[in-house]
Amino acid sequence: MTQIQTGESRFYIAGEGKDLAEITYRLEENSGDLVIDHTFVSEDLRGQGAGEQLVRAVVDKAREEQLKIVPECSYAAHQFKKHAEYSDVLSENAPRG
Repeated sequence: MTQIQTGESRFYIAGEGKDLAEITYRLEENSGDLVIDHTFVSEDLRGQGAGEQLVRAVVDKAREEQLKIVPECSYAAHQFKKHAEYSDVLSENAPRG
């Protein structure tokens, strides 16, 4: 797997001169939460765990910076349901259900 790189408000995997996968987030000013708003994985990387690695990168960032996450995009929300170990960084502002 290609190394995850850091950009402004995103983590991404690049190759062949283009982004092959990315996850974007924003810092919500009122709550201070990191809001994951988009995840993309190219056909070339689908099924190889790239999306999970990108979500994990945001989780690691939140832990390092003592922030909470609102997984707004459907893929990130699914990963938070799948991985109970992410509950420590799940914001009380995150949608439930």
